[in-house]
Amino acid sequence: MSTVITRFPPSPTGYLHVGGARTALFNWLYARHTQGRFILRIEDTDAARSSQASIDAIFEALEWLGIDWDEGPYFQTQRLEIYREYIGRLLEAGQAYYCTCTPETLAEKRKQALAAGRPVGYDGTCRERCLPPSSDAVVRFKTPAAGTTALMDVVRGRIVFDNAEIGDFVIQRSDGIPTYNFAVVIDDLTMGVNTIIRGDDHVSNTPKQILIYQALGASLPTYGHVPMVLGQDRTRLSKRHGAMSVTAYRDMGYLPEALINYLVRLGWSHGDQEFFSVAELIEKFDLENLGKSAGVFDPEKLLALNFEHIQACDVADLAQRVRPFMVKEGYDVDAGPDLQKIVATLNRRSKTLADMARDAYFYFQETIAYDPAAAKKFLRPVVLDALRMLLGELQQLADFSEPGLEAAFKTVMDATGFKLGKIAQPVRVALTGKTASPGIFEIMDVLGPGRVLPRLARAIAFIENRAAAAGQK
Repeated sequence: MSTVITRFPPSPTGYLHVGGARTALFNWLYARHTQGRFILRIEDTDAARSSQASIDAIFEALEWLGIDWDEGPYFQTQRLEIYREYIGRLLEAGQAYYCTCTPETLAEKRKQALAAGRPVGYDGTCRERCLPPSSDAVVRFKTPAAGTTALMDVVRGRIVFDNAEIGDFVIQRSDGIPTYNFAVVIDDLTMGVNTIIRGDDHVSNTPKQILIYQALGASLPTYGHVPMVLGQDRTRLSKRHGAMSVTAYRDMGYLPEALINYLVRLGWSHGDQEFFSVAELIEKFDLENLGKSAGVFDPEKLLALNFEHIQACDVADLAQRVRPFMVKEGYDVDAGPDLQKIVATLNRRSKTLADMARDAYFYFQETIAYDPAAAKKFLRPVVLDALRMLLGELQQLADFSEPGLEAAFKTVMDATGFKLGKIAQPVRVALTGKTASPGIFEIMDVLGPGRVLPRLARAIAFIENRAAAAGQK
C-alpha cells in the first residue's frame, strides 16, 4: 500500500476555530497512525480577507495542540505559476475555455432560468466560441453535458451527482487567480495527497474536483466527509454555543490533550471509551469509525474532560503548565512555597489551569483577608484556647510534615475534647480566609511553619480583639 498523505489547508481569514482544529486532528492522527505524511497548506488566494495575523494565529494554535507537519507550510499565492500551467493543459486539451460573459449578463440569465424553471447553471454561451485570452475573460471547465459523477465516500458511501446540474464552472478568474475548486485539486495532485478528510460542507465541491482529476488523467484520492459540529440547539456551531478559537481555550486554562480528546470524540469513536491520551488516539484512530451523525458541542462535557486530564497529568509537568497562569494572577511564584507541592494539593479540585491558579492565592498572599461569613462562624472565642494550645504545639514541632501536624492536632483534641472539624475549620479560615480548601494537613505542610505560625497567631489576635471589643460595649 502506498504511503498515506493527508493535509490541512486552512484559509487565513481568522483564528483557528474548533471545527477547523477537528479537521486538522483527523488528518494528522490518520497520518501518524499509518506512519504516513501530513502536509500544512495555507489557502491564501483570497487577498482581501487573508492576513499575516491570521496565519500567525493558525500556526500558534497548531503548535499549542502539538500538531506538527511533515511538509509545508505551502502558500497558494506562491504557486500561481503551477496553477497557470495546469490551466494551460486543460485549455490545450479542449477541456476548458475562455468566457467573457459579464456578471450582469450572468445575473440576467440566472433570473430568466429561475423564472422558466430551468437549471440555473451556466448555459454554455462561450463554450464553442474558441475565444482567446483577454483581460476580462475567465476560464471555465467544460463539464460533460450528460451523465453523472460519482463519489465513493468512506463516511457517507456512494454519492451521485447529475452533471447537468454542475454546469461549466469557473476555474480561473479574470485576474488570473484560480478558484478554490481548481487550486485545491492541483495542490493535492502535485503534493501527492491521497486521503482527504474534511467537513461535509465540502460534499457539493467534490464532483467538480473529481471532474478536474479525471480531465487530467489522475487517480482520485480517498474522500471522507465528516458531519459538521453543531451547537446544542442543533444549529451550526458558533461563539454563542461556547465554541471559540483554539487559543481562547488555551488562555482559559484548558490542556491541549483534553481539547484534542474532546474534538476527536465529536466525530469518531472506539467502543465506549471516552478518555484518550494523544498516544492512544494515534494508536487507535482509523477511518472506519468516523461517525455519520453530527457531533454536538457541549462546553460542560469539555470542562469535565479537562478536569480528568488535569488529574491524570504528571504533577511536575502540571506545575510548569500552571506557572504562567499564576504569574498572570500576580504571584511571585519563585518566592512562594514549592510549586509542585502546591499543584499536588489543587489538581484534584481544579477544572482548568486558571481555576488552579486562582485557588492557589493563599499560598502566596502575605496577609490573608477573612471572608466575613467564615470569620463570624469559625473565628470565635469558643475556640480561642484550642488555637492557643495548637500554636504552642506547632511552635515546638520538630517534624512539620503531615504526620507531625496530625499528632499536634490530636494532642489538642485530647486536651479539649474537640473533634477535628471543630479545630480544623478555624485553622482553615486562619490560613486561607475561607471555609473550603484542600486538606488542612496538606496545606499546612506546603505552607510551612514560616507562613502557618504567623497566620495562626494573627487569627488568635483577631478573635481576642473582637472579644475585647464586644466586652466594651
